[in-house]
Amino acid sequence: MAQSQIMAHEISDTAAVWLYTGAAVRALDAWAIANLDISGLRLMRRAAQSCVRVITSRWPEARRIAVFCGKGNNAGDGYLIAGILSEMGHDVHVFEVSPPEKLTRDARSAYEFCSQTNCQRTSVHGRENASEPFEVVVDALLGTGLSGPLREDYQAVVDEMNTLSVPILAVDLPTGLCADSGAQLGRAVNASVTVTFIGRKRGLYTADGPDCAGEIVFEGLGVPDDLDRHLPEEVTADPGYRIPCLSLPKLLSGFPARARNTHKYTFGHVLLIGGNEGMPGAILMSAEAALRTGAGLVSVATHPSHASYLVTRRPELMCRGVEKEADLASMLDAASVVAIGPGLGRDPWAERCHSVALDHCRASGKPMVIDADGLNLLDRQARIEENWILTPHPGEAERMLTGSSRGDRFDAVRRLQSHFGGHVLLKGAGTTIYDGKGHALCPYGNPGMSVAGMGDVLTGVIASLCAQRVAPEDAIRLGVCLHSFAGDIVAGSEGPRGMFATDLLPVLKRLVNGLDVG
Repeated sequence: MAQSQIMAHEISDTAAVWLYTGAAVRALDAWAIANLDISGLRLMRRAAQSCVRVITSRWPEARRIAVFCGKGNNAGDGYLIAGILSEMGHDVHVFEVSPPEKLTRDARSAYEFCSQTNCQRTSVHGRENASEPFEVVVDALLGTGLSGPLREDYQAVVDEMNTLSVPILAVDLPTGLCADSGAQLGRAVNASVTVTFIGRKRGLYTADGPDCAGEIVFEGLGVPDDLDRHLPEEVTADPGYRIPCLSLPKLLSGFPARARNTHKYTFGHVLLIGGNEGMPGAILMSAEAALRTGAGLVSVATHPSHASYLVTRRPELMCRGVEKEADLASMLDAASVVAIGPGLGRDPWAERCHSVALDHCRASGKPMVIDADGLNLLDRQARIEENWILTPHPGEAERMLTGSSRGDRFDAVRRLQSHFGGHVLLKGAGTTIYDGKGHALCPYGNPGMSVAGMGDVLTGVIASLCAQRVAPEDAIRLGVCLHSFAGDIVAGSEGPRGMFATDLLPVLKRLVNGLDVG
């Protein structure tokens, strides 16, 4: 069974898994120290012991270990890790980026403990690179407080660590990675394992986070997981201060079993609009995905040049070539949900279909899924609708919203929703969702899904769920998890390279029937 390699040990079938901003985790840490009779040094020692357990369990033969220490509490963790490993008989070398005399409070106490062990300590300044044959490297340079580009001296050390060709354990967060957005603030550490504490940082699970973090190990350090109510208002004012990490088993538990006394109309009628001249493939993949995930009927409104081809390829579809607005109007009246965009194009035929469909859904209130060129045409209209689901990839998001940055996906999806309304997902590593009320993040998916047609399949899946009377806010979450999880199953059995979007179709059929989930 394949799951996201980042969340393999973390996704719960029942309890919610929350991702936090760096500010929220620092506030949780401070509240626990002030109110739970847990000293900062005790938390630091627990963190260090957790890292030591990971090192000794994953690399039991490793004896020569390098620990790179920066400043602040992250450095304190590093000094404790080094000291504990030294006491266990390991040959430990500590490389100091910041002068130890600048350390304060708990970090200073950690340094003093380390200095009493057999660790060899060296300043990184004015020395040759750490070319010794180390077997494990520990990144204890910087933590969640980093907000701007890495300083030149820290960047040089990060680059050196990344060239050592040995496993790297990052303490709490890979140095150079933004805890909130997952963007690299320069060139970040490429860790093999990241041990993160108190709260899972949301930047570890999206954008560059999964590549930089490697496997993520979460350690609560004995801090209760119900302290959110104690967070100060300046933290909770950010609607993304904590974000649920979606669980496919949990979402499927709310997907009702089918009664025996049903018929095709019970499970809705999806209308897919697209497939301009010479582009029938995208709309066909969307339509097949809608069928495979349980829609009762699927109609395709397409360019007259290949309506017959589509029905020949998949006779279960009801395909019609649209020449005039009246052709589309009757199909819209019959549908319970509309999806537009795959293979639509941007010519006058596409513009007419787009305008008629949007006006119909505005008047009727039917849910509408918009993707691909449907989004590109939407950019030309200043309108907000609450009944549509928008599914852009980062490039489409930048075109739709001037100034939208790929650096902060949470901010980008929130701004898109504010501008267009409805429910918005931003595809990519760690797909993010925002519906005006709250965020969510999909932890599944893999690089093999970065191929043409994947978005078309997703459009069909979400439309199918809406047709089966799943509320839009649930359909977008369940749909993206089904789609990404199916991709993980394919990658797990055949590898990610060479994956086709249509490889997901038989897997999706099994998933919606509760098979292969776990």
